[in-house]
Amino acid sequence: MRVFKNLTRRCLSVVAITLVGMSPVVADDDIDISYEKFTMDNGLTVIVHEDRKAPVVAVAVWYKVGSKDEPEGKSGFAHLFEHLMFNGTENYDDEWFGALQEAGATGLNGTTSFDRTNYFQTVPTPALDRILWMESDRMGHLLGAVTQEKLDEQRGVVQNEKRQRGDQPYGAFLDHAVKALFPNEHPYSHNVIGSMEDLNSASLDDVKSWFNKYYGPNNAILVLSGDINADEAKPLVNKYFGDIEPGPSLSKWQSWIPTRTANTREIIQDKVPQTRISRLWVSPENMSPEATDLLIAASVLGDGKNSRMYKELVYDQQIATNASVFNYELQIASIFGLSVDVAPGADVKKVEREMDKIIQEFLRKGPTKDEVKLVSTKRRASIIRGLEEVGGFGGKADRLASGEFIAGDPTYFKTELKELASATPKKVKAAANEWLGDGWHQITFVPFAEHAATTEGVDRSSGLPTISAETQLSFPDVEKTTLSNGIEVVFAKRSTVPIVNVAVQFDAGYSADAGGKLGLANFATVMLDEGAGRYDALELAAELEKLGTRLNSGSNLDTTTVSMSMLKENMDDSLSLFGDILKKPTFDKEEIERQRALILSEIAQQKTRPVSIALTLLPPLIYGDDHAYGIPFTGSGTAEGVQSVTRSDLVDFKNTWLRPDNATVFVVGDTTLDEIKPVLEKEFGKWKASGEKGTKQIAQASMPEKGRAIIIDRPGSQQSLILAAHLAPPTGVDNNIAIMAMNETLGGAFTARVNMNLREDKGWAYGAYTFLQEARGQRPYMVYAPVQTDKTGASLLELKKELNGYLGDKPPTELELERARLDQVRSLPGQFETAGSVLSSLLSSSRFNRDYDYPESLVEKYNSLSLDDLNDAAKQVVQPDKLTWLIIGDAEKIKAEVEAANIGPVSVQSMSSL
Repeated sequence: MRVFKNLTRRCLSVVAITLVGMSPVVADDDIDISYEKFTMDNGLTVIVHEDRKAPVVAVAVWYKVGSKDEPEGKSGFAHLFEHLMFNGTENYDDEWFGALQEAGATGLNGTTSFDRTNYFQTVPTPALDRILWMESDRMGHLLGAVTQEKLDEQRGVVQNEKRQRGDQPYGAFLDHAVKALFPNEHPYSHNVIGSMEDLNSASLDDVKSWFNKYYGPNNAILVLSGDINADEAKPLVNKYFGDIEPGPSLSKWQSWIPTRTANTREIIQDKVPQTRISRLWVSPENMSPEATDLLIAASVLGDGKNSRMYKELVYDQQIATNASVFNYELQIASIFGLSVDVAPGADVKKVEREMDKIIQEFLRKGPTKDEVKLVSTKRRASIIRGLEEVGGFGGKADRLASGEFIAGDPTYFKTELKELASATPKKVKAAANEWLGDGWHQITFVPFAEHAATTEGVDRSSGLPTISAETQLSFPDVEKTTLSNGIEVVFAKRSTVPIVNVAVQFDAGYSADAGGKLGLANFATVMLDEGAGRYDALELAAELEKLGTRLNSGSNLDTTTVSMSMLKENMDDSLSLFGDILKKPTFDKEEIERQRALILSEIAQQKTRPVSIALTLLPPLIYGDDHAYGIPFTGSGTAEGVQSVTRSDLVDFKNTWLRPDNATVFVVGDTTLDEIKPVLEKEFGKWKASGEKGTKQIAQASMPEKGRAIIIDRPGSQQSLILAAHLAPPTGVDNNIAIMAMNETLGGAFTARVNMNLREDKGWAYGAYTFLQEARGQRPYMVYAPVQTDKTGASLLELKKELNGYLGDKPPTELELERARLDQVRSLPGQFETAGSVLSSLLSSSRFNRDYDYPESLVEKYNSLSLDDLNDAAKQVVQPDKLTWLIIGDAEKIKAEVEAANIGPVSVQSMSSL
């Protein structure tokens, strides 16, 4: 391999990257290492090289496991195991180095990388039996010696190593680099040493499972190099390794090179002596022929005093103190990077500009023939020096093992020599241009400035400062007018920025789907901006972008709203487009099928998400199948409904529901009613309805006699999602403020009883709440708690306790009421700060038949609340014994607990039936 770690004798760890390269421009038989390779019956690959110049044998064992093989939550396991495997075995439970020191071993160590773990040492020939016994004992007889005490001890050692590394200047570099270059799910997205949290969570069972999976002979390479030949080696290897059981079959990535097109930057303040600029690209894996070309590019740019970066920035301009470039080659992707240390007092921006010039010049012209030859000479010298030793870093055992590991060819270095020999400036330039363009990530370390606090500060002994005054809500005046065709226009002026927001609200919504094809309202709404008037979908999107206009459309249970946010200067043109979108949607057949596929994909996704599953299944259970609200609250409908929608259905929905006699126009922004009305009149005043207007009957649904529980079986689920519901009064009832305050104290806020119990006290849920979904008719009152599987039953009991307690022996307190009151009153000014929030308030007031200045009444309503109001609201709304409980989790593990919670009859439904 071209990349190794520079390790001291006792430091069994992952440290800074150094480049140890291969040789070039020589015939492939100019430098050779003779060897014999054989495979044991248990899968162990053995390579033997004879070199009798000294009575020593280098022994190297490479395991094909590194940090890339670690699953989520187990980062650092490969490196932790490197330590554990030096700490004694079942038959030699003692410090490894004592026995090796006694044997006179040299060049001994172990390393872990993203891809592999290896151990190596060179011993006198008479000590060969000892080292083979020891290596085979830790391969086949380790786990009996791994105790909790040893695990804790080595975990501490690794964590101290991590702290030591993090405390070094620029020590956080590799952590930040891999997180930026690779997505979270990529095997290289975490550093080799792992995280403190994952190391702390490692249990003995975790460690043993990890060893059994990856450290078998069939996932290992043994190299013997020196005073030995294959005939002598075979009986020894069979004697010591032959009885070790193989591990399981494994699957591994061969290549995964993330595509990055955007350049990203981060600045890290650290205790560093000077600014360091590092720029990084993802490059191809080490088996790619382009890896050799990029190695040459790296060397030309930044390997040695005559490299371009060093010579220009350090030697000639003296604006940097060091400059280096590397190509860190790995199995499934590599990292190409450069690093420049800015000289004290130098202009960082200038250094970066000069760095960019050098890179761009190289990309334009590539290397010269002399530069390629120079790289070849350096690589050849490097490999020749390394091959003097039978072991150690870069020695013959190491070279044979790395070749076998990378390519299944112990003399793979000869292939690399051929690639170097055939390299040309043209090929290097082509590779550089392919891989070193946009898509880089730059990390700039800057010295952390010394700061100091003042000697005096505020007196904090008296606690939190009191809030002595109340701010007043500033809600704009609301004006109304009517267009010539009867459409009402509601207007509020907000001139903070030159933006005008226009929304058209229709009395439609998801409930308009009732009795028909579920998902039609959503389908029709998303189609509005997929072509209108003379514009197709892409042309319409381009026109909106050109005007700086945002278009949004969507529905809730009761209404469908289409809105535009436009620059005042482009108001007329934007509203002209708005007119086309509402009056002349094309419902193009190709776009219909494109959107149908997207909606069906989303529905399929919803069937895998517990919350979406619950919001799909609950409404029919609490409202009944025939109720207008007994439809999926996700709004996307059902796959059957969406699949059956035709173009005619979409046109009919638009003509039935999205029509002028079913619409109200709302305007909030930097204009006046006199100014905008003529524009609205021009676009919408002559809009005529065709066909029959849609009607909805929001019936009164009845509550069940008693509660029930339905378990949606999700085998293997680590959590149980609890979502319960029953009917509650509509949003527009007179005492809605009391209902909302009651809910806030019970379960509607972070500090409410339900969350403080299940999250803060018990630690069983990330968050647990009660809430009411707004509706013009009866609305659902819901209880939400995603909890760990083994606490499902206990969580149900706690939820029942909180709900019943609020109604009984633990009613709301003055403190809870005051906290809710102050929260609502003091947050009002912030709630209506923007034009968008004012617009949302107007839309809500229209939906629930409130006065448009409704927010101005809220302070008085909240200030007049009493505990009796909250108690009355609780009795009106909260009915724990009539809840329908939907619990999504592993039925085998939770059914008995759910039944024991006594929340009603329990049934189980399979996920496959959804």
